[in-house]
Amino acid sequence: MAYYWFKAFHIVGVVVWFAGLFYLVRLFIYHVEAEEEPEPARSILKKQYAIMETRLLKIITTPGMIVTLAMAAGLIWQNPTVVREGWMQAKLGFVVLLVGYHLFCARLRKQLAKDDCSWGPKQLRALNEAPTLLLVTIVMLVIFKNNFPTSATTWLIAGLVLSFLVTIQLYARKRRLDKAREDDEVATGEQALQS
Repeated sequence: MAYYWFKAFHIVGVVVWFAGLFYLVRLFIYHVEAEEEPEPARSILKKQYAIMETRLLKIITTPGMIVTLAMAAGLIWQNPTVVREGWMQAKLGFVVLLVGYHLFCARLRKQLAKDDCSWGPKQLRALNEAPTLLLVTIVMLVIFKNNFPTSATTWLIAGLVLSFLVTIQLYARKRRLDKAREDDEVATGEQALQS
């Protein structure tokens, strides 16, 4: 019975952890983009994003990671032979990468709070895709274990996921271009009013 408790709370921890990771870097993007706003909006937005980032990391994301890892330890304690399986070793490797990503995000949050972050919105958008790729990989390993499929269906699904990621990037680019065009129109309109 303990195995099912560990498993249930492991899944809850994973959901909470990933929800936090997905939103955290999105906040970083907004935080960096706030630099383009005029004062006093810039200061207000940056202060608010810093508060939101800190709370999200400390109250949701990090506890989600801790619950996930603690429950995973409980699952392994209940079934220690699973660690010898190749799929589990690969999964644990990807989890180590995910913990590294989490710690890197915590470092970025501190840099943003100090106004010392050199990452731009475009780089942060690319960084924001990492947990999605890790999540898909980890879930595929858990579901298929050592029988990872290599059929046409697998490649179709992989293509759909990739096209989804590309679509997100293209939409973000379109929004940036639309905003730049709108800013140019406003500037042109202001110049026309002044002359």
